[in-house]
Amino acid sequence: MATKRDQNAGGACSLCRIELDRVGVTAGADVLLENVSFHIHCGQLTALVGPNGAGKTTLVQAILGQRAHTGVIRHVDEAGHALPVPRIGYVPQQLPFDREMPLTVCDLMAASLGSRPVWTGIGKDMRRRVHAALEETQAANLIDKRLGALSGGELQRVLLAMALCPLPDLLVLDEPVSGVDQNGLQLFLQTVSALRRTHHLAILMVSHDWDLVRRYADYVVLVQQRVLKTGAPQEVFSSPEFMNVFRNEIGSAFERDDAAGEKFVP
Repeated sequence: MATKRDQNAGGACSLCRIELDRVGVTAGADVLLENVSFHIHCGQLTALVGPNGAGKTTLVQAILGQRAHTGVIRHVDEAGHALPVPRIGYVPQQLPFDREMPLTVCDLMAASLGSRPVWTGIGKDMRRRVHAALEETQAANLIDKRLGALSGGELQRVLLAMALCPLPDLLVLDEPVSGVDQNGLQLFLQTVSALRRTHHLAILMVSHDWDLVRRYADYVVLVQQRVLKTGAPQEVFSSPEFMNVFRNEIGSAFERDDAAGEKFVP
């Protein structure tokens, strides 16, 4: 994968894909994940879908190195040669904080990028770095805004800017637009799509929003303790495995759309 550091040095691409091979996770006698195998490719957005309790968060934790697992998670180049653990950026579903704190976006970004306390002051060089990072996610206009005054979509674009600085090899989005309004959702995902094309990022997104996955994902992995189905969005959504797992949700959606005179499309 061509990262900024590779491009600036004139080097060749490094990471090509992340291979999960028979990954399993247990908690005592409980099997949380079993025999999970699929690939995450650079330049693609891979969506991880499944019902609540299916093991999606556990799988993300294993990929991030936060959860012990069996099986193998390999990072390889185009020739299949193993590479060191790549740089991973992570955007959580939400960031718990006191919304009354007098903390600005610039303060938060400077604290994550620098080594000295922000209460000692933010220099011009650091402010330029923060501004450049925010520009990547169309959030430069928020640099002096108080964190507590940000909308859900604005906060997610700030967290995305933090995840991209320094530029990662793999970007993990964990329900990144849950609770974000429609305008904020569109802008966030358009920004992610542009970054994927510009930097050839490998992106793994956990989502319950089927319409979002259909519009933006290249590849979908349906998980319920194990991988049930993989493929293009419509291939997975129209599969018997998907229909079986989400039978109740699909039935309710059919009923709502039938009452409204519309056609439900999973």
